[in-house]
Amino acid sequence: MVSRAEPSLSGRWWWSIDRIILTTLVALMVSGVVLLMAGGPPVAERLGLSTFHFVNRQVVYLLVALAIFLSTSLLAPRHVRRIALIIFLFSLAGVVGTLFFGVEVKGAKRWLTLGPLGSIQPSEFIKPAFVVLAAWAFAEGHRRPELPGTIIAFLLLPITIVPLVLQPDFGQTILITLVWAGLFFVAGLHWFWVLGLGGIGAVGLFIAYELVPHVRARIERFMDKGSGDTFQVDTALESFAQGGWFGKGPGEGTVKRILPDAHTDFIFAVTAEEFGIVVCMVLVLLFALIVLRALFVAQRAEDPFVRLGVTGLALLFGIQAAINMMVNLHMMPAKGMTLPFISYGGSSLISLALGTGFLLALTRKRPRAESFGETGRRS
Repeated sequence: MVSRAEPSLSGRWWWSIDRIILTTLVALMVSGVVLLMAGGPPVAERLGLSTFHFVNRQVVYLLVALAIFLSTSLLAPRHVRRIALIIFLFSLAGVVGTLFFGVEVKGAKRWLTLGPLGSIQPSEFIKPAFVVLAAWAFAEGHRRPELPGTIIAFLLLPITIVPLVLQPDFGQTILITLVWAGLFFVAGLHWFWVLGLGGIGAVGLFIAYELVPHVRARIERFMDKGSGDTFQVDTALESFAQGGWFGKGPGEGTVKRILPDAHTDFIFAVTAEEFGIVVCMVLVLLFALIVLRALFVAQRAEDPFVRLGVTGLALLFGIQAAINMMVNLHMMPAKGMTLPFISYGGSSLISLALGTGFLLALTRKRPRAESFGETGRRS
C-alpha cells in the first residue's frame, strides 16, 4: 500500500492514476500472452520455428512495452504534446521511407528492416502521435481563435494519410480518418463540415475501389464469397461455430492449425474455438470498459486539450479493436488490423503501450491550480 501523504513520484502517480483503466489494460496484456499460447505455436511450427517462438518474442516485446507504458503515464500534458510531436515527425519520415526502402509483403511496403534489430512498422507509431497533435490543434483553435489551430488540424490529416495510401495501407488510413472525424465532431464544428467530410470519405473509398485492385478484391470477396479466396474468413467463422459458448478447452482447437494468421489478425477466432464465446464476450467488455471509462473522464475534463486527447486516444483504441473483431466475424472486409494487446506484433504492442500511456497520463487527477497552469503553458 502507498500512503496518500507519500511525496515520491511513485506515490503521486499511484494516487492520481485512473486505476480502473490501468487494471483493465494490465488484464488485457496478461490475457494476450495466454491467448497467444493458443494461436502462436501452430503457426510457428508451420514456419519451421521453435514451438513458442512467437510467445517468447511477445513476452520480450511486452517487457519493453510495459516500461514505455509506465514511463509515459508519468508525463504531464505538455510533455505528452512534445513527445507526440517528436514521434510524429520520426514516424512520418519512416512511413515515407518505406515507399523507397520498405520490404514488400502481400503487395504493400509497410516495413523497414533495421538489421539485427528486426523490422519495424512506422505506421503503428504515427497513430497515437497523430491523435495527440490533432487534439492539441483542435483545442487551440477552440481556445484561441486567432491562432490557426483548426487549419493545422485539417492539414494534419492529408499529411498523415497520403503516405499511408501510397504504401498502400488502407486499414490504418481508415482508422486514422475515423478518429480524426470523431475529434472533429467532439470539437464542436458545424454539421455542414461533418457531412461534407463524410461525402469526401465516400468518394475516396469509391476511387480506391476503382483504382486499387487490392481494395477491390477485398470488398468483392466480402460482398460475394464466390468472387475470390475467402479461406481465412470462412475458417474464422468455423472457429466460432466449433467453439460454442465454452470452447473446446486450451490446446484442443484444430482450426488454428490451418489458419495462416492465427497469431495476429485472427487470434480472436482462435480464442473463440478454444475458450468459447463467453471469453470473447469478456474481452469485448474489457475493451468497452476502457473506452467508456476514458470517455467518462474526458467529459469531466476542463482543459480542452485533455478532453479531446483522451477522447481521441479512446476512439483509436476502441475502433481498432472493433475493426479486428468485426473482420473475424465477417462483418466487414479484411483490414490487416491487430487486436490491441492480444495479437502478436512488436510494433503494434509498443505503439499501443505508447498510446495507452498517453491516455493514462492525460486522465490522471491533477490539482485545479496545476490544470490552470497547464492551460497557461501551451507548447
